[in-house]
Amino acid sequence: MIRIEAPAKINLLLDIIKRLPNGYHVLFMVMQAVSLYDTIEVEKAESGITLTCSEPSLPTDEKNLAYRAAQAFFDATGIQSGCSVAVTKRIPLQAGLAGGSTDAAGVLRALNLLFDTGLTTEELCRIGVKLGADVPFCLHGGTMLAQDIGQVLAPLPRLKDCFIVLAKPTQGISTAEAYAAFDESTNVRHPDNWGMLHALATEDFAGVVSRTQNVFEQFIEVPERITIKSVMRRHGSLCCCMSGSGPTVFGIFDKEAKAAACADELKKSFDQVYLTHPV
Repeated sequence: MIRIEAPAKINLLLDIIKRLPNGYHVLFMVMQAVSLYDTIEVEKAESGITLTCSEPSLPTDEKNLAYRAAQAFFDATGIQSGCSVAVTKRIPLQAGLAGGSTDAAGVLRALNLLFDTGLTTEELCRIGVKLGADVPFCLHGGTMLAQDIGQVLAPLPRLKDCFIVLAKPTQGISTAEAYAAFDESTNVRHPDNWGMLHALATEDFAGVVSRTQNVFEQFIEVPERITIKSVMRRHGSLCCCMSGSGPTVFGIFDKEAKAAACADELKKSFDQVYLTHPV
């Protein structure tokens, strides 16, 4: 059996450059893996794919990205075998934290090890990008620039040691509706993409946190976001921003005590609050 700890991600920056004729969107994102993990356990089987999950609301068939990742792996390698996959969920669902994508990436990594196929990370990414735009990043982890539909990746200097509080509002977000709202907008304020890249390249942490921004916040209305950000700022967050297409809000802190106090206060009002750090 192979066990993989699959980390969540946040978007230090997320911009949408344009919509393509095929309906996809050209993205410019700075992504960061954080220390909130799902656990993926994979074993060989004679045939077929079976998936179990600790979260009963999730499907355990082709509708689940982890299941589809196993299918895609066997299709790509031609291996005539099967596997059983067990997913222990800790990353919130529909949260903008790449929970499904990191599970898929974890399955691909585990199967590569289990069957000793020797695929490179780039080869796994070519399989993974067909499953979702965040899967290639989840295969790499760390701090990375992601462009186009997410498959064009470039490593960046690691983020300075800090503490990141995640808080998921109770209201969910439809990713499709979020992109549709962007498509209908005529006056979009874009983040300082090149300023963010320069700050990361020169390890200017103050410059990074001052440029942290998510273009989706202009189109998505999450009333609890205001409350969460207010608490984070009151406890001294260096920045606070929504991740992905939401609704999770993260705050970056330079001191663990500040982050812990913020998380403790948020837990009084929200069920899904986590104190993490960059990984």
